[in-house]
Amino acid sequence: MKEGTPVIIVRRRKKHKHAHHSGTWKIAYADFITAMMAFFLVMWLLSQSTAQQREMIADYFRTPLKTTLAQGNKASLSDSVIPGGGDDLMKQQGEVFKTKLDALKRQLESLKRAKHKLQQMIESDPRLNNFKSNLLLTLTQDGLLIQITDSQQRPMFKLGSEHPEPYMFGILEALVPLLNELTNAISLTGHTDSLPYAGGVNGYSNWELSAGRANATRRVLVSGGLADDRFLRVIGTAHRMPLEESTPADPRNRRISILVLSQMKEQEIQMENTLAQQPDALLQDVSMQPVQGYSDGIE
Repeated sequence: MKEGTPVIIVRRRKKHKHAHHSGTWKIAYADFITAMMAFFLVMWLLSQSTAQQREMIADYFRTPLKTTLAQGNKASLSDSVIPGGGDDLMKQQGEVFKTKLDALKRQLESLKRAKHKLQQMIESDPRLNNFKSNLLLTLTQDGLLIQITDSQQRPMFKLGSEHPEPYMFGILEALVPLLNELTNAISLTGHTDSLPYAGGVNGYSNWELSAGRANATRRVLVSGGLADDRFLRVIGTAHRMPLEESTPADPRNRRISILVLSQMKEQEIQMENTLAQQPDALLQDVSMQPVQGYSDGIE
């Protein structure tokens, strides 16, 4: 190096990362909080349980596999719903559901057989065969529906009257033996066409006529040997439930519907009566449910 040449010194500074920028401590803190929560949860459970329940829990954790596979009280001192202490709750619910489903299937098969037998009766019984075009059979989710409709030349009731024609007596009496073979409750509904009754809106109307015809049908069936307590409901709907919606004045809309109720539909009708007798309890249940957009239920 030549004398007199200036010396240049370059200082390089190393950058150090600050420890407080790291998020590692958050993971440790979260683990600590989780452990504390689990600890206090265990302490709370122990304070709320009895000595027998605590022994059962300890037994479960000592031999978890044995306790899980065990049934009844073989590996536990209690018959509670805790695994190992009794039958599995889901299994019990499944068995109850299967029992109800089997009963529903048996009832459906019974109604199917009744429909098939009635179809055979229509072919063999002159009282029914002569009016086969007026008889409609339908198997619905509500039960077996038997509809007896009017036609232009053969009405089932006298014009504007609740009194059945003689052949209507024969049709209903022919149905009684089949209905007696079933134990299901029965719903009767009377229907009319849309033509207004001569009495006017404020007088005797299609409402009274349809209800009267349904009740007249009930009397004929009872006189033919059907028990009166089989009827769960006898109603009239006037022209509000037409069979031929496009032609409300069609004679086929004048009809009697005999519904052999399924058990589910029967329970539904009875539930309507139960709720009607307990309106205050129903409103109380509704008021306790949260309403979207409100915090205090129904005000």
